[in-house]
Amino acid sequence: MGASRYRPPLFSVAPMMEWTDNHYRTLARLISKHAWLYTEMLAAETIVYQKGNLDKFLAYSPEQHPIVLQIGGSKLENLAKATELASAYNYDEINFNCGCPSQRVAGHGCFGVRLMLDPKFVGEAMSVIAANTNVPVSVKCRIGVDDHDSYNELCDFIYKVSNLSPTRHFIIHSRKALLNGISPADNRRIPPLKYEFYYALLRDFPDLTFTINGGINSVVEVNAALRGGAHGVMVGRAAYHYPWQTLGHVDTAIYGAPSSGITRREILQQYQEYGDSVLGRDGNNRPNVRDVAKPLLNLFHSEPGNGLWKRKADSAFMHCTTMKSFFEETLVAIPDSVLDAPIAGGVPSGREDLFANVHDLMPPPCNVREEEALYA
Repeated sequence: MGASRYRPPLFSVAPMMEWTDNHYRTLARLISKHAWLYTEMLAAETIVYQKGNLDKFLAYSPEQHPIVLQIGGSKLENLAKATELASAYNYDEINFNCGCPSQRVAGHGCFGVRLMLDPKFVGEAMSVIAANTNVPVSVKCRIGVDDHDSYNELCDFIYKVSNLSPTRHFIIHSRKALLNGISPADNRRIPPLKYEFYYALLRDFPDLTFTINGGINSVVEVNAALRGGAHGVMVGRAAYHYPWQTLGHVDTAIYGAPSSGITRREILQQYQEYGDSVLGRDGNNRPNVRDVAKPLLNLFHSEPGNGLWKRKADSAFMHCTTMKSFFEETLVAIPDSVLDAPIAGGVPSGREDLFANVHDLMPPPCNVREEEALYA
Protein backbone atom coordinates (compact mmCIF):
# COMPACT_ATOMS: atom_id res chain seq x y z
CA MET A 1 0.00 0.00 0.00
CA GLY A 2 1.40 3.35 -0.99
CA ALA A 3 4.90 4.50 -1.73
CA SER A 4 7.57 2.85 0.41
CA ARG A 5 9.19 6.18 1.26
CA TYR A 6 6.18 7.19 3.37
CA ARG A 7 4.88 5.87 6.65
CA PRO A 8 2.01 3.37 6.19
CA PRO A 9 -1.54 4.74 6.05
CA LEU A 10 -2.39 4.02 9.67
CA PHE A 11 -4.24 7.35 9.64
CA SER A 12 -5.85 8.99 6.63
CA VAL A 13 -8.16 11.95 6.13
CA ALA A 14 -11.33 11.02 4.25
CA PRO A 15 -12.19 12.53 0.87
CA MET A 16 -14.91 15.12 1.50
CA MET A 17 -16.60 17.09 -1.24
CA GLU A 18 -15.99 20.86 -1.03
CA TRP A 19 -13.80 20.34 2.04
CA THR A 20 -10.60 18.41 1.30
CA ASP A 21 -9.46 20.82 -1.38
CA ASN A 22 -5.94 22.13 -1.93
CA HIS A 23 -6.34 24.74 0.80
CA TYR A 24 -7.38 22.27 3.48
CA ARG A 25 -4.73 19.74 2.46
CA THR A 26 -2.06 22.43 2.68
CA LEU A 27 -3.13 23.21 6.24
CA ALA A 28 -3.41 19.52 7.15
CA ARG A 29 0.12 18.82 5.95
CA LEU A 30 1.51 21.73 7.95
CA ILE A 31 -0.01 20.14 11.07
CA SER A 32 0.75 16.47 10.35
CA LYS A 33 3.67 15.19 8.30
CA HIS A 34 2.52 11.57 8.19
CA ALA A 35 -1.27 11.51 7.77
CA TRP A 36 -2.38 10.29 4.36
CA LEU A 37 -4.47 12.90 2.56
CA TYR A 38 -7.26 12.28 0.03
CA THR A 39 -8.56 14.69 -2.56
CA GLU A 40 -12.21 15.48 -2.95
CA MET A 41 -13.92 13.02 -5.25
CA LEU A 42 -13.27 14.10 -8.83
CA ALA A 43 -15.52 12.77 -11.57
CA ALA A 44 -13.69 10.99 -14.36
CA GLU A 45 -15.75 13.00 -16.84
CA THR A 46 -14.46 16.24 -15.35
CA ILE A 47 -10.86 15.14 -15.84
CA VAL A 48 -11.51 14.06 -19.41
CA TYR A 49 -13.51 17.13 -20.43
CA GLN A 50 -11.14 19.56 -18.70
CA LYS A 51 -8.07 18.10 -20.37
CA GLY A 52 -6.74 21.55 -21.23
CA ASN A 53 -7.22 22.86 -17.69
CA LEU A 54 -6.05 19.95 -15.56
CA ASP A 55 -3.86 21.90 -13.17
CA LYS A 56 -6.96 23.52 -11.71
CA PHE A 57 -8.30 20.09 -10.72
CA LEU A 58 -5.24 17.90 -10.22
CA ALA A 59 -2.24 20.03 -9.29
CA TYR A 60 -0.99 20.15 -5.72
CA SER A 61 2.24 21.03 -3.95
CA PRO A 62 4.85 18.27 -3.44
CA GLU A 63 4.56 18.77 0.31
CA GLN A 64 1.13 17.13 0.23
CA HIS A 65 2.57 13.63 -0.28
CA PRO A 66 1.44 11.04 0.63
CA ILE A 67 -1.75 11.91 -1.24
CA VAL A 68 -4.48 9.81 -2.85
CA LEU A 69 -6.67 10.88 -5.78
CA GLN A 70 -10.26 9.73 -5.48
CA ILE A 71 -12.17 9.46 -8.73
CA GLY A 72 -15.77 8.53 -9.48
CA GLY A 73 -17.58 7.43 -12.59
CA SER A 74 -19.47 4.68 -14.34
CA LYS A 75 -18.01 4.64 -17.86
CA LEU A 76 -14.94 2.48 -18.38
CA GLU A 77 -13.60 4.60 -21.22
CA ASN A 78 -13.66 7.77 -19.12
CA LEU A 79 -12.19 6.03 -16.09
CA ALA A 80 -9.30 4.78 -18.22
CA LYS A 81 -8.63 8.15 -19.82
CA ALA A 82 -8.99 10.05 -16.55
CA THR A 83 -6.51 7.76 -14.81
CA GLU A 84 -4.07 8.12 -17.68
CA LEU A 85 -4.30 11.91 -17.56
CA ALA A 86 -3.92 11.95 -13.78
CA SER A 87 -0.80 9.79 -13.89
CA ALA A 88 1.29 12.85 -14.80
CA TYR A 89 0.51 14.33 -11.38
CA ASN A 90 2.19 11.53 -9.41
CA TYR A 91 -0.46 10.70 -6.87
CA ASP A 92 0.51 7.93 -4.47
CA GLU A 93 -2.67 5.91 -4.97
CA ILE A 94 -5.85 6.05 -7.03
CA ASN A 95 -9.07 5.40 -5.13
CA PHE A 96 -12.43 4.59 -6.72
CA ASN A 97 -15.59 5.92 -5.08
CA CYS A 98 -18.17 3.21 -4.42
CA GLY A 99 -19.53 4.77 -1.27
CA CYS A 100 -21.03 8.20 -1.90
CA PRO A 101 -24.80 8.14 -1.19
CA SER A 102 -25.53 11.61 -2.55
CA GLN A 103 -28.44 11.61 -4.99
CA ARG A 104 -26.35 13.87 -7.23
CA VAL A 105 -23.93 10.96 -7.49
CA ALA A 106 -25.75 7.71 -6.76
CA GLY A 107 -28.93 8.84 -8.50
CA HIS A 108 -27.37 9.45 -11.89
CA GLY A 109 -25.72 6.89 -14.09
CA CYS A 110 -25.09 4.22 -11.44
CA PHE A 111 -22.44 6.28 -9.70
CA GLY A 112 -21.02 6.15 -6.19
CA VAL A 113 -22.52 3.65 -3.74
CA ARG A 114 -24.94 2.22 -6.33
CA LEU A 115 -21.91 0.56 -7.88
CA MET A 116 -21.83 -1.84 -4.93
CA LEU A 117 -24.84 -3.52 -6.54
CA ASP A 118 -22.69 -4.35 -9.58
CA PRO A 119 -19.40 -5.75 -8.26
CA LYS A 120 -18.55 -7.30 -11.61
CA PHE A 121 -18.49 -3.82 -13.15
CA VAL A 122 -16.42 -2.49 -10.26
CA GLY A 123 -13.91 -5.27 -10.86
CA GLU A 124 -13.74 -4.28 -14.52
CA ALA A 125 -13.41 -0.60 -13.60
CA MET A 126 -10.57 -1.32 -11.19
CA SER A 127 -8.76 -3.35 -13.82
CA VAL A 128 -9.06 -0.44 -16.25
CA ILE A 129 -7.86 2.05 -13.64
CA ALA A 130 -4.93 -0.17 -12.63
CA ALA A 131 -3.92 -0.65 -16.27
CA ASN A 132 -3.51 3.11 -16.68
CA THR A 133 -1.43 3.88 -13.60
CA ASN A 134 1.74 2.61 -11.97
CA VAL A 135 0.58 3.25 -8.39
CA PRO A 136 -1.66 1.12 -6.16
CA VAL A 137 -5.44 1.28 -6.58
CA SER A 138 -8.13 1.01 -3.93
CA VAL A 139 -11.89 1.06 -3.46
CA LYS A 140 -13.88 3.04 -0.88
CA CYS A 141 -17.28 1.51 -0.20
CA ARG A 142 -20.01 1.02 2.39
CA ILE A 143 -20.97 -2.26 4.08
CA GLY A 144 -24.19 -2.45 2.06
CA VAL A 145 -26.94 -0.65 0.17
CA ASP A 146 -30.62 -0.54 1.20
CA ASP A 147 -31.78 -4.13 1.75
CA HIS A 148 -28.57 -5.54 0.30
CA ASP A 149 -26.92 -5.34 3.69
CA SER A 150 -26.00 -8.87 4.74
CA TYR A 151 -22.42 -9.74 5.57
CA ASN A 152 -22.39 -12.38 2.82
CA GLU A 153 -23.36 -9.74 0.24
CA LEU A 154 -20.49 -7.54 1.41
CA CYS A 155 -18.14 -10.51 1.12
CA ASP A 156 -19.45 -11.19 -2.38
CA PHE A 157 -18.57 -7.61 -3.38
CA ILE A 158 -15.06 -7.81 -1.89
CA TYR A 159 -14.44 -11.24 -3.37
CA LYS A 160 -15.50 -10.32 -6.90
CA VAL A 161 -13.65 -7.01 -7.03
CA SER A 162 -10.41 -8.46 -5.62
CA ASN A 163 -10.50 -11.48 -7.91
CA LEU A 164 -11.41 -9.60 -11.07
CA SER A 165 -8.84 -6.82 -10.57
CA PRO A 166 -5.51 -6.02 -8.87
CA THR A 167 -7.36 -4.26 -6.02
CA ARG A 168 -5.89 -5.21 -2.65
CA HIS A 169 -6.94 -2.25 -0.51
CA PHE A 170 -10.52 -1.48 0.52
CA ILE A 171 -11.65 1.45 2.68
CA ILE A 172 -14.80 0.31 4.47
CA HIS A 173 -17.31 2.87 5.74
CA SER A 174 -18.95 0.76 8.42
CA ARG A 175 -22.51 1.90 7.69
CA LYS A 176 -24.77 0.84 4.89
CA ALA A 177 -26.21 3.51 2.58
CA LEU A 178 -29.90 4.25 2.22
CA LEU A 179 -30.91 5.44 -1.23
CA ASN A 180 -34.50 6.31 -0.39
CA GLY A 181 -34.06 10.04 -0.62
CA ILE A 182 -32.44 10.81 2.72
CA SER A 183 -29.60 13.32 2.69
CA PRO A 184 -25.89 12.46 2.75
CA ALA A 185 -25.80 13.90 6.27
CA ASP A 186 -28.54 11.51 7.39
CA ASN A 187 -26.67 8.68 5.69
CA ARG A 188 -23.78 9.42 8.03
CA ARG A 189 -26.10 9.27 11.05
CA ILE A 190 -29.16 7.05 10.59
CA PRO A 191 -27.78 3.68 9.41
CA PRO A 192 -26.13 2.04 12.43
CA LEU A 193 -22.41 1.48 12.54
CA LYS A 194 -21.44 -2.18 12.25
CA TYR A 195 -17.75 -2.28 13.02
CA GLU A 196 -18.08 -6.05 13.43
CA PHE A 197 -18.49 -6.36 9.63
CA TYR A 198 -15.14 -4.62 9.15
CA TYR A 199 -13.32 -6.86 11.59
CA ALA A 200 -14.93 -9.93 10.05
CA LEU A 201 -13.44 -8.92 6.70
CA LEU A 202 -9.99 -8.94 8.31
CA ARG A 203 -10.66 -12.52 9.39
CA ASP A 204 -12.12 -13.72 6.12
CA PHE A 205 -9.80 -11.97 3.64
CA PRO A 206 -6.34 -12.22 5.23
CA ASP A 207 -4.56 -11.45 1.96
CA LEU A 208 -6.27 -8.05 1.55
CA THR A 209 -5.77 -4.73 3.31
CA PHE A 210 -8.70 -2.91 4.90
CA THR A 211 -9.01 0.61 6.29
CA ILE A 212 -11.90 1.33 8.66
CA ASN A 213 -14.00 4.49 8.35
CA GLY A 214 -17.09 5.91 10.03
CA GLY A 215 -17.79 7.38 13.47
CA ILE A 216 -14.15 7.59 14.55
CA ASN A 217 -13.45 11.05 15.91
CA SER A 218 -10.09 11.18 17.70
CA VAL A 219 -6.62 9.65 17.73
CA VAL A 220 -7.60 7.78 20.91
CA GLU A 221 -10.29 5.99 18.90
CA VAL A 222 -7.91 5.49 15.99
CA ASN A 223 -5.46 3.74 18.28
CA ALA A 224 -8.29 1.66 19.76
CA ALA A 225 -9.15 0.47 16.24
CA LEU A 226 -5.51 -0.30 15.48
CA ARG A 227 -5.12 -2.26 18.73
CA GLY A 228 -8.13 -4.29 17.65
CA GLY A 229 -6.28 -5.27 14.48
CA ALA A 230 -7.34 -2.61 11.96
CA HIS A 231 -4.83 -2.15 9.15
CA GLY A 232 -5.58 1.57 8.90
CA VAL A 233 -8.13 4.15 10.02
CA MET A 234 -9.77 6.93 8.02
CA VAL A 235 -11.17 9.97 9.83
CA GLY A 236 -13.50 12.47 8.18
CA ARG A 237 -15.24 15.41 9.77
CA ALA A 238 -13.27 15.36 13.01
CA ALA A 239 -10.10 16.01 11.02
CA TYR A 240 -11.77 18.99 9.36
CA HIS A 241 -13.72 20.49 12.27
CA TYR A 242 -10.97 19.95 14.86
CA PRO A 243 -7.71 19.98 12.89
CA TRP A 244 -5.43 21.00 15.76
CA GLN A 245 -6.98 18.58 18.26
CA THR A 246 -7.04 15.70 15.76
CA LEU A 247 -4.22 16.09 13.24
CA GLY A 248 -2.02 17.67 15.90
CA HIS A 249 -1.73 14.30 17.67
CA VAL A 250 -1.38 12.01 14.64
CA ASP A 251 2.40 12.07 14.23
CA THR A 252 3.18 11.51 17.90
CA ALA A 253 0.30 9.36 19.18
CA ILE A 254 -0.15 7.16 16.09
CA TYR A 255 3.20 7.14 14.32
CA GLY A 256 5.42 7.54 17.36
CA ALA A 257 7.34 10.44 15.87
CA PRO A 258 8.82 13.14 18.11
CA SER A 259 6.77 16.30 18.36
CA SER A 260 7.77 18.99 15.89
CA GLY A 261 6.95 21.62 18.49
CA ILE A 262 5.43 23.80 15.79
CA THR A 263 2.92 26.40 16.93
CA ARG A 264 -0.21 27.73 15.31
CA ARG A 265 1.52 31.07 14.81
CA GLU A 266 4.26 29.35 12.81
CA ILE A 267 1.73 27.33 10.83
CA LEU A 268 -0.20 30.48 9.93
CA GLN A 269 2.99 32.24 8.84
CA GLN A 270 3.63 29.40 6.37
CA TYR A 271 0.00 29.28 5.34
CA GLN A 272 0.04 33.02 4.66
CA GLU A 273 2.83 32.54 2.12
CA TYR A 274 0.87 29.77 0.45
CA GLY A 275 -2.39 31.74 0.49
CA ASP A 276 -1.00 34.91 -0.99
CA SER A 277 0.68 32.88 -3.73
CA VAL A 278 -2.61 31.34 -4.93
CA LEU A 279 -5.09 34.22 -4.56
CA GLY A 280 -6.75 34.93 -7.91
CA ARG A 281 -4.85 32.16 -9.67
CA ASP A 282 -7.95 30.69 -11.35
CA GLY A 283 -9.26 34.01 -12.65
CA ASN A 284 -12.40 35.94 -11.74
CA ASN A 285 -10.86 36.67 -8.34
CA ARG A 286 -10.84 32.98 -7.37
CA PRO A 287 -9.69 31.73 -5.06
CA ASN A 288 -10.32 34.74 -2.88
CA VAL A 289 -9.43 35.33 0.76
CA ARG A 290 -12.63 33.66 1.95
CA ASP A 291 -11.87 30.53 -0.10
CA VAL A 292 -8.31 30.25 1.18
CA ALA A 293 -9.18 31.03 4.79
CA LYS A 294 -12.12 28.59 4.99
CA PRO A 295 -10.20 25.64 6.53
CA LEU A 296 -8.58 27.96 9.08
CA LEU A 297 -11.87 28.82 10.75
CA ASN A 298 -11.70 25.64 12.85
CA LEU A 299 -8.08 26.02 13.90
CA PHE A 300 -8.92 27.61 17.26
CA HIS A 301 -11.89 25.42 18.17
CA SER A 302 -12.69 25.68 21.91
CA GLU A 303 -9.81 28.09 22.50
CA PRO A 304 -10.09 31.54 24.15
CA GLY A 305 -10.88 34.15 21.51
CA ASN A 306 -12.35 31.66 19.01
CA GLY A 307 -15.75 33.38 18.78
CA LEU A 308 -14.24 36.83 18.33
CA TRP A 309 -11.77 35.45 15.75
CA LYS A 310 -14.64 34.11 13.65
CA ARG A 311 -16.58 37.37 13.87
CA LYS A 312 -13.52 39.34 12.83
CA ALA A 313 -12.97 36.90 9.98
CA ASP A 314 -16.52 37.42 8.69
CA SER A 315 -15.89 41.15 8.65
CA ALA A 316 -12.46 40.85 7.07
CA PHE A 317 -13.79 38.74 4.21
CA MET A 318 -15.72 41.80 3.03
CA HIS A 319 -12.64 43.86 2.21
CA CYS A 320 -9.31 42.04 2.72
CA THR A 321 -7.51 41.20 -0.51
CA THR A 322 -4.43 39.46 0.92
CA MET A 323 -3.91 36.81 3.55
CA LYS A 324 -1.41 39.12 5.24
CA SER A 325 -4.04 41.80 5.78
CA PHE A 326 -6.60 39.16 6.81
CA PHE A 327 -4.31 37.87 9.57
CA GLU A 328 -3.36 41.36 10.70
CA GLU A 329 -7.02 42.16 11.19
CA THR A 330 -8.17 38.91 12.80
CA LEU A 331 -5.41 37.31 14.85
CA VAL A 332 -5.54 40.05 17.46
CA ALA A 333 -8.52 38.08 18.80
CA ILE A 334 -6.37 35.09 19.75
CA PRO A 335 -4.16 35.27 22.87
CA ASP A 336 -0.41 34.79 22.42
CA SER A 337 -0.62 31.84 24.80
CA VAL A 338 -2.79 30.04 22.25
CA LEU A 339 -0.87 31.11 19.16
CA ASP A 340 2.46 30.08 20.67
CA ALA A 341 1.45 26.80 22.34
CA PRO A 342 3.32 23.86 20.78
CA ILE A 343 1.54 21.19 18.80
CA ALA A 344 0.10 18.11 20.51
CA GLY A 345 -0.06 19.70 23.92
CA GLY A 346 -2.22 17.88 26.45
CA VAL A 347 -3.90 14.49 26.26
CA PRO A 348 -6.44 13.89 23.45
CA SER A 349 -9.92 12.78 24.42
CA GLY A 350 -11.88 9.89 22.94
CA ARG A 351 -13.60 6.59 23.58
CA GLU A 352 -11.00 4.01 24.56
CA ASP A 353 -13.63 1.25 24.53
CA LEU A 354 -15.16 2.01 21.11
CA PHE A 355 -14.16 -1.42 19.77
CA ALA A 356 -14.10 -3.33 23.06
CA ASN A 357 -16.66 -6.02 22.17
CA VAL A 358 -16.46 -5.94 18.41
CA HIS A 359 -14.90 -9.39 18.01
CA ASP A 360 -17.75 -10.96 19.99
CA LEU A 361 -20.26 -9.46 17.56
CA MET A 362 -18.66 -10.63 14.31
CA PRO A 363 -20.92 -12.57 11.93
CA PRO A 364 -20.04 -16.16 11.01
CA PRO A 365 -17.40 -16.57 8.29
CA CYS A 366 -18.76 -15.69 4.90
CA ASN A 367 -19.73 -18.35 2.43
CA VAL A 368 -18.94 -17.17 -1.08
CA ARG A 369 -19.04 -19.82 -3.78
CA GLU A 370 -16.19 -19.01 -6.12
CA GLU A 371 -17.87 -19.81 -9.44
CA GLU A 372 -21.07 -17.96 -8.56
CA ALA A 373 -19.22 -14.98 -7.13
CA LEU A 374 -17.07 -14.45 -10.18
CA TYR A 375 -19.55 -15.07 -12.95
CA ALA A 376 -22.96 -14.18 -11.57
